[in-house]
Amino acid sequence: MARVQLDNLRKVYDNGHVGVAGASFEVADGERLVLVGPSGCGKTTLLRMIAGLEAITAGTLRIGEKVVNEVAPKDRDIAMVFQSYALYPHMTVAENLSFALRLRGMPAPEVAARVDGAARMLGLDALLARRPAQLSGGQRQRVALGRALVRQPQVFLLDEPLSNLDAKLRAGMRVEIARLHQRLGTTMVYVTHDQVEAMTLGQRIVVMREGEVQQIDTPMALYQRPANRFVATFLGSPAMNMLRGQVLRDGGWTLALSDGRRVPLPFDAPLDPAWHGRTLDCGVRPEHLLPADDSDDGFEAMVEVVEPVGSEVYVNLGFGDHTLIARLPPGPLPQPGHALALRIAPGGVHVFDPDSGIALTRD
Repeated sequence: MARVQLDNLRKVYDNGHVGVAGASFEVADGERLVLVGPSGCGKTTLLRMIAGLEAITAGTLRIGEKVVNEVAPKDRDIAMVFQSYALYPHMTVAENLSFALRLRGMPAPEVAARVDGAARMLGLDALLARRPAQLSGGQRQRVALGRALVRQPQVFLLDEPLSNLDAKLRAGMRVEIARLHQRLGTTMVYVTHDQVEAMTLGQRIVVMREGEVQQIDTPMALYQRPANRFVATFLGSPAMNMLRGQVLRDGGWTLALSDGRRVPLPFDAPLDPAWHGRTLDCGVRPEHLLPADDSDDGFEAMVEVVEPVGSEVYVNLGFGDHTLIARLPPGPLPQPGHALALRIAPGGVHVFDPDSGIALTRD
């Protein structure tokens, strides 16, 4: 096991495109860290730099105490699992698992012991004689994980390994990967564009956008205290509702939108009295939009689409030029075309600068 340290790591391509703009953070020994962001944000490029598959333009990369900027991938003591399973179709599961070990000239008894151990851990015992074409997608992914596992590396690198699986298999494999990490305690860096996957798998998460690190923290800290508007709207499903307007203080706080609509804000909204009359972005997560007993205590929005999903109901609402989503408990369903009175729950407002997007808090 080893920690991974990135000190101002940069990747600039020959055409001048900046793939990664100065990433600096540490993956602790035995930590499961997730890199997340939309397509093209630089997360896979960063992972490939750690693996040695992309040259580092500037900065320093350490695995353990060793600087590995110029070290070949095979000498970094890492194992990588790719988005494509990359299994050898003509080999059995056992041969796929053992191939890298045999290539190194490892003694046959040790190879057999490692393959058996990985197969038991991943539930592949009964599949060792099959070829990849005879396996399901989830089984192939377990073989790809096992091929990395048998190497017993210092660091596991996983590049969107579940993106080819259906939703049910993805959920199951997330649990398997978390269990595997708990058993092994090996340092793991995991890349995904799926924010739900990031929230459920990461002990810490690095959120990236356009080659830059936006925020690094635990899943719940990112969800509850996003550093900027991008992190706030990227993490969470459904996404955070965002309303821009003037904040007005007249006893309580009110958000006045440009179309004349007004939204009463809860008493504990993180606003400074000096901001009276200032235009701000106010974010509210769907679970913090609650039914109001009286529209005088809240505001009304028009129900457009209702999505009952069993344990909860997503209500899509029209509110002037804005679209809102409320997450409500199961019960009588609101009807499309009808007005729904809503209020914002205490503690439910996040405030952002409309120009920079930076989160604003009361000092």
